[in-house]
Amino acid sequence: MLFFKLSKSFSISALSLVLILSACGSSKYAATEKIYKEKAKDFSKIINATPPVGQLYDSLSAANQEWIGSVNFGIRKPNFVVIHHTAQDSLAQTIKTFFSTKAGTSAHYVIGRDGKVVHMVNDYLRANHAGVSKWGKDTDLNSSSIGIELDNNGLTDPWPDAQINSLLKLLATLKKTYNIPTANFIGHADIAPGRKNDPRNFPWKRLADKGFGFWYDEVLKNPPADFDTEKALKYIGYNTTNLPAAIEAFKIHFIQTDITKTLTPVDILVLYNVYTKY
Repeated sequence: MLFFKLSKSFSISALSLVLILSACGSSKYAATEKIYKEKAKDFSKIINATPPVGQLYDSLSAANQEWIGSVNFGIRKPNFVVIHHTAQDSLAQTIKTFFSTKAGTSAHYVIGRDGKVVHMVNDYLRANHAGVSKWGKDTDLNSSSIGIELDNNGLTDPWPDAQINSLLKLLATLKKTYNIPTANFIGHADIAPGRKNDPRNFPWKRLADKGFGFWYDEVLKNPPADFDTEKALKYIGYNTTNLPAAIEAFKIHFIQTDITKTLTPVDILVLYNVYTKY
């Protein structure tokens, strides 16, 4: 009987401890969660306003404009996925950075070295991950893409299987959910030549093998004599305003072992092969 009383007492204490720890865990980010909800609430007010606030096309002749809400509409959806490395030392450090209003940066997802996926911004909202960037004719990738940050210092860190496996699962979900084209899985360096170089030494082929982005074939065909490398880079999506930077960005993605700003004969073979897939 005494044993039963002690066990019961221990169980209650243990349960209390679990509840306390759970409360602590749930309140760890309570302050930032509150800010997130407040901002989301403000956005919902903007969306719900009828007529929309501040959207008169002719403020001098307001009577000449009428609001009649259509029944046929939907929420905007992402069309690109941009992959980054954090250039920081831990998942916790990156999360802290994304809480900083001074830093002003964010991403929709952050994936740790152990494969943990942290969702930080609703997929339908605009995260601040791309910065000044361009891909094809799109000059506002923040508005059209989902940003994924991978916990990696960008220098000597390897890419653990746990992290890449989680990334592949996430990409499969995003591709199916938003019908994102295969060509539209790209890196930060791709959209910001000369300004960004991430992710470095990244296993893009492994992603391409699963349908996320393109990669070149094992057997490379020779390009025609009049093959224009600048036009090919631009056709793929690179901003060639600064051609050496565009070449470097292409090589960060597809060559990796040599990221100089000039194209070698081998680089041209790879470029032609990739170009033919677009």
